[in-house]
Amino acid sequence: MLKTGSATLDAAGISEPRREAGLLLSFAIGRDKTFLIAHNDYELTPTEEATFKNAVERRSAREPLQHITGTQEFFRLDFQVNRDVLIPRPETEIIVEKALEILESIENPRFCEVGAGSGCISISILKNLPQATAVALDISGKAIETAKRNAEFHEVDDRLEFYLSDVFNELPAEQFDLIVSNPPYIPDADIAGLEPEVRDFEPINALTDGGNGLSIIRQIVANSPRFLRPGGSLLMEIGFGQSAEVESLFSPEIWKSVEVIRDLQSIPRTFNAKLH
Repeated sequence: MLKTGSATLDAAGISEPRREAGLLLSFAIGRDKTFLIAHNDYELTPTEEATFKNAVERRSAREPLQHITGTQEFFRLDFQVNRDVLIPRPETEIIVEKALEILESIENPRFCEVGAGSGCISISILKNLPQATAVALDISGKAIETAKRNAEFHEVDDRLEFYLSDVFNELPAEQFDLIVSNPPYIPDADIAGLEPEVRDFEPINALTDGGNGLSIIRQIVANSPRFLRPGGSLLMEIGFGQSAEVESLFSPEIWKSVEVIRDLQSIPRTFNAKLH
């Protein structure tokens, strides 16, 4: 099964066919990778075989692996994902790491996330900071439903409020210690060139603003000071080649410091701006 699954995925142009076939097989039989290695003579039941073949077929059509299995690991936690939310990426963990650094010394910290998606950022922060509370905003009601399920699963739902909101529009007046965001920053012109897994299966309004990829970033930078306490911070992910233009949005009269954090590929990825 593993051999035929790998061959099918390889023929479909999947870059790591053996690894992905193994993950799909684990999913189909409900066992981990160790079981596959230790029991290579295991015979699948007819139901397991049908589940595996269906999963391989879906993956061959370039449906993301995470949509088939229904989960993605992020910051050592498992998150439910589907077509309504962006699949969490490793580089977004930078926001969580920096947020924990900023908030750990604050008594009862409170933060806001703009564009919650699966809720992976807010939930990861809350899971690691039991004294923190948060508000998460998203323009998609379906995304909020998914984030709520993830918050309940990770038992932080009592510390996380949700608002259906286009950026800050529906957020009641309040000041936070921190605002975090992974906004839609891909220029609309670049969407057609993306991998089919992203272009055809992930929610378009979580990928692009429909323009040059900077309009929502501009809104967040311009409006964050109203919702931050003095000395509060904004942590925001950006796209490739956007750092110079984004940096120019931060006025020195308003922002005390602006740090650009690079990801593992040395791409400027996250802005850490501190208010006066």
